[in-house]
Amino acid sequence: MIASSKEYEVMKSEKYPRHSSMIDLDDVILLLIDHQSGLLQLVKDLEIEELRTNIVMLAKLAKLMKIPVIATASVPDGPNGPLIPEIKENLPEAIYVPRHGQVNAWDNADFVKEVELSNKKTLVMAGTLSNVCLAFPAICAANDGYKVYALMDASGCYSKFSKDIVLARMVHAGVIPTDTLALMAEIQQTWARPEANDFAELYCYRMPNYRLLMESHERASIAAKSGPKDPKQASKLKNL
Repeated sequence: MIASSKEYEVMKSEKYPRHSSMIDLDDVILLLIDHQSGLLQLVKDLEIEELRTNIVMLAKLAKLMKIPVIATASVPDGPNGPLIPEIKENLPEAIYVPRHGQVNAWDNADFVKEVELSNKKTLVMAGTLSNVCLAFPAICAANDGYKVYALMDASGCYSKFSKDIVLARMVHAGVIPTDTLALMAEIQQTWARPEANDFAELYCYRMPNYRLLMESHERASIAAKSGPKDPKQASKLKNL
């Protein structure tokens, strides 16, 4: 879709021009639903280490960019277990909404009220299990007029088959699927922001090989600036 002239004017007036189809950092809230120690043991479509890494990266991203966060848990005193500690450790100021038996977080009036009080219309959600804890509130929120993004790699399920089915259901309901790295890049938007190094560290946290890429680039840059140490090699390069 071609942006209108009005949309381009808005983009040019912003500090970091952003197309209207992209996530507006000033309008987003992160909802972390039922990332509980018991439920995570049921996850089979992702490695638990990968899932926890993605959840932690979301928390670190929210902290870095001051994105408001609402967390909730389903019967944390029962077999589902408490929220994994990384959420509280990284987001001590996140709003926590206890539920009173509701499977669907959107059925909890306090949860919906906190979302409404945020005055944000773009909801980024992740939850375990993805076919229930994520899908139910995501579909309801989309139906209520919110722009909803579902983080599929920060939401685990007991089978890939089940996750594929619920992904189709959510898309049909208007929910936008994405993953943690895509979200981070969309929020970052440009390397010309003061938090660029912090974003690089987040990429390294999620992709250890990214640090190797950074290190090799840094060493190549240093070598290019200092030039070859061998005088004969320097002479050859000079004559090229």
